[in-house]
Amino acid sequence: MVTRIGRYAQIIDILGKYGFGIVLEQAFPGKTRFRLPGTEQAPDQSTVYERVRLVLEELGPTFVKFGQIMSTRTEIFPPELIAQLKKLQDHAKPLPFSEVLGVIQQTCPKLEDWFCEVDETPVASASIGQVHRAVLKDGTVVALKVQRPGIPDLIENDLAILQSMAERIEAVFPESRMYNPTGLVQDFATQIRKELDFTRDGRNAERMARNFQNVPGIHFPKIYWEYSSPHLLVMEFVKGVRIDNVEAITAQGCDPHDIAVRGFYAYLKMIFEDGFFHGDPHPGNLLVSDMGDLVFLDFGIVGLLRPEKKQLFITLLIALTTDDVDMILKALEGFGIVVAEENREALRDDLYIMLHDFGGGDEIIQFNFGLMINELTEVMRRYSLKVPMSLMLLLKTLVMVLDDAVRLDPKFSFGSEITPYLRKLSDSSILSAGYAKRASNSLLEAVDAAFDLPRNINLMLKHVSTGTIRLGIVESDLKKFEMALDRASDKIIVGLIVAALVVGSSLVLQASPVSMPKEVMWVAVLGYTAAVLCGFYAIYHVVFLKMRLER
Repeated sequence: MVTRIGRYAQIIDILGKYGFGIVLEQAFPGKTRFRLPGTEQAPDQSTVYERVRLVLEELGPTFVKFGQIMSTRTEIFPPELIAQLKKLQDHAKPLPFSEVLGVIQQTCPKLEDWFCEVDETPVASASIGQVHRAVLKDGTVVALKVQRPGIPDLIENDLAILQSMAERIEAVFPESRMYNPTGLVQDFATQIRKELDFTRDGRNAERMARNFQNVPGIHFPKIYWEYSSPHLLVMEFVKGVRIDNVEAITAQGCDPHDIAVRGFYAYLKMIFEDGFFHGDPHPGNLLVSDMGDLVFLDFGIVGLLRPEKKQLFITLLIALTTDDVDMILKALEGFGIVVAEENREALRDDLYIMLHDFGGGDEIIQFNFGLMINELTEVMRRYSLKVPMSLMLLLKTLVMVLDDAVRLDPKFSFGSEITPYLRKLSDSSILSAGYAKRASNSLLEAVDAAFDLPRNINLMLKHVSTGTIRLGIVESDLKKFEMALDRASDKIIVGLIVAALVVGSSLVLQASPVSMPKEVMWVAVLGYTAAVLCGFYAIYHVVFLKMRLER
C-alpha cells in the first residue's frame, strides 16, 4: 500500500511529466522542486486539455472517476476539456484471480459449498472491480462483481490529497473559486463512496426492477443477497450484445428502432414517473438479450428527483419545446439557480437566441435538441450560474439516451417522441396528484397560521402593555433620510437667525426715549436689512428650489 507521502510524490512526478510542474510550483512554492524533472516533458502536438486527460488516466482509478464525473459539469468547464474528459474510459488491467479470491472468500469462505464453477478469467474489468462468471450449485449462472483489494484505502488516500489540493488552489488562485474546486471534490467524494458499497448497487437494481415489474421488454438482473456483501455482488448473468452493436441486434431478429423507442420511454418513465433513474446510460451498460429484452447494468450512479423537481423538469422541457424564455428562467430558478438582477435581461437575450438557433416550436429534431442542451449549459457557464449536480446529471443522462437512440436509428426524432409524452403527462393524474399534494400542504400551512393568529396577537398586546415591545426599522436608503434632516435643520437655524435680528433691532430702537447716536440707528437698520435678505434666502430655498425639483 502506497503511503500518502509516496502518493504525493507519484502525483508530482506525473504532473511534471505532462508539463504541469509550473502550476504545481505556484500552488506549493518550494515544496515540489526537488521532485519535478529539470525539463518538463509533454506528449508531442498535444493540447493542454489532452494532457489533462492523460494525467488523469495515469493517476489511476480515483482520478479517472473524478474526470468522468466532471465531464457532466458542462456549465463549468470549457467544451474542449469536456470533450477530453468524455474520452476517459473506466477500464483497468484485470487482476489475477488469486488476488481477488481473498475478497470473494470474505463473503463466501468455502466456494465449493456455494459454487460448482467459477471462471478465473474476468468477463469485464474496471477501476473499482471486475466481473467473473460463476455457476451456483443449482445450475444458475451468475456474475460475481468483485471489488479490487485495497481500493477503498487507495480512494480515501486520493480523496484526502484531492481535497487538500483543491483548498490550496482556491487559496493561491482566487479566480478559481468561481469553479468551486472544494465543492466539486466533496460532491465527487460522496458519489464514489456510494459506489464502493456494492450493496447499494444491488438495492438500486431491485428498486428499478420493482418499478418496471409490469413493463414488458425491460429487464434488470436479479440480486442474490445470500452471497453478497459490500465488496461482492452476486447477480444474474445476462447474455446480450451492446446497444451500439446495431448489426448484432439485427442479427438476433430485433428491430433497432423498437429498441431505441423502448429504451427512450424507459428513461422517460424513470425520470418523470418514478423520480429514480439510471444515471450512466453509456452503451456498455445497456444490452439487448437473446430474447430481445433491453437489459440495464451497473447501478452505481443513479439520480433521485423529488416530486416538485420532476414537475420543474417537465416545465423546463415544455419551455424548450415551445420556445418560452420566461418559463425556462422560472424552471431554472426553481432548481435553485440564482440569476443576478443585473444579468437577467442579458440572459433572457441569450436564451432567446439559443431558442431561435436550435428550437423549432412544436417540431424539434433530435440533433437540434442535443445542440440546444449544449448551448444551454454554455449559457449557464458564461454567466457563472451555480447549477446543482442533480440537474446536470439529469440533462447529461437525457442527452446520452438520445445519443444511444440515434445510434440505433438515425431517423429517431426527439420532438415526435417527447411532445406527445409530455402532453399526456400534463393531463395525467401524476402531475395532478403532485399539485394536489402541494396545494393541500399550502392549505394546511394557511390553516395553521390562522389558528396561530389569536395567540400571536395576544402575545403582541402583552408586550405593548408591559413596555417590552421592540420596533426594528430597516431603512435601505437611510443616507437620504439623514440628508433630509440636515436640510431641515439648516432652514430652522436660518429662521432663528432672522427672528433674532428682527427682535434685536426692534429692542435697540425702542430701548429708550432718549435720542441715540446715528451709529446705533445704522446698526438697527443693518439688522433689519440682514433679516430681510435671510428671509428671501429662506423663501428661495423653500419655494423656488422645490419647484425646480418638481419639474
